Amino acid sequence: MTIVQAHAQTFEQFTMENSVALQAFAFLVIGNREDARDAVQDALLGAYKRWDRLGDDPLAYVRRSIVNANISAWRKRRRETPVAQVQSNSWDQGPQVETTWVRRMCGNLPTKQRAAVIMRYYEDMSFAQIAEILGCPETTARSLLHRGLAQLRANIQQGES
Repeated sequence: MTIVQAHAQTFEQFTMENSVALQAFAFLVIGNREDARDAVQDALLGAYKRWDRLGDDPLAYVRRSIVNANISAWRKRRRETPVAQVQSNSWDQGPQVETTWVRRMCGNLPTKQRAAVIMRYYEDMSFAQIAEILGCPETTARSLLHRGLAQLRANIQQGES
């Protein structure tokens, strides 16, 4: 077996073991199944190109790529489309009821807050892991999560009133 074959086999194993979780993560962050599939595919392509340099946690690299792609796409859409139309995406086509509910609850949060909430409570990540993926200090990750949760509580209270 050549080095290239061993490299591809390791990457293929990683992809098979993590693709379902990455699709769910991307859907929760992005909110659209097709865009989530594209983001996962693009992130995996980028990971494959850098596979030998990713170190011990390629999953963090792929997640960060997904979050960064979503932030870039959101910025682009915001310049091109009124905010009311961006927030009216149909998020009811999720892979399961739980992800649809989480997506609805988090849909109005700013992008990084939404990503922090999803990573903490849906992916069960530590603050250090969230900070690494978002490319920010751990204190910023805590702050993003705190503000996101405060907004979610306010939204739930408004819905109950």
